[in-house]
Amino acid sequence: MATEDALPHGRQVSENGTALEAARVLALLDASRHSLAALTAAVDLASLRHAELVALYVEDMDLLSCAAFPFSCEIGAQSGLSRPLTHDSLETSIARQLQRVHQALAGAVAGRSLRHRLEITRGQVASAALTMAAPEDVLVLGKAGTTERWGTRLGSTSRRLILEAPCTVLLWDERHPFKRGPLRWLKPVAGESEAPPAMAEWLAALFEGGAPLPVSHAHELERALARADAGGLLLHRSELESLLNEDPEVIARVPLPLLIVP
Repeated sequence: MATEDALPHGRQVSENGTALEAARVLALLDASRHSLAALTAAVDLASLRHAELVALYVEDMDLLSCAAFPFSCEIGAQSGLSRPLTHDSLETSIARQLQRVHQALAGAVAGRSLRHRLEITRGQVASAALTMAAPEDVLVLGKAGTTERWGTRLGSTSRRLILEAPCTVLLWDERHPFKRGPLRWLKPVAGESEAPPAMAEWLAALFEGGAPLPVSHAHELERALARADAGGLLLHRSELESLLNEDPEVIARVPLPLLIVP
């Protein structure tokens, strides 16, 4: 789905009619609460930047492949009942999910003059998103994805994307309504500048001011942000990797949106 004035690859038109490169806002959707909350954030971000919004829905081939095994079954999240997992039942489930994605996107952009399109592909979810993302884009994700019913663990797809995406990633958590506040970053070692990290103005506009955090370990970060209810946290990829090596679930417990930069 796309508006009539949508241009490929996030290109915009200048006042003299020349096509210009512009960052796109990519939103990975799976109809979970977290991804739909992330879609709302992506729409706001694209509107702020006057950028193209690209919603990406991937029909998961890994899941479809599971139906080929005669012993495959699915267990109801609420009933606990087991039933055969078949190709037809999965295709039906995907069709219902895609319908919800269509409806969510239409509702999210209603009343806005926003270039947008829905990209539908079939493959491995993280790989498809990595293939589409370009360095100048911003990729917006929900934390938990379709595994949200099992708790607050960081989803495997989100984990791979925040570690491998070639662009800035905005990791959203619908459990904590966003409030404008300071953008925090990890304070550098003694003797280095404490100036806020360089970032695009349209991303910085989401926040009000900045605040360095004098922490270097996962448990210190969690403790420092335990009562935070506004703003966000910026992490460089190397900082993120270090934190996840200490505690694989610390990011899931941070109650703020995260900006992850390569």
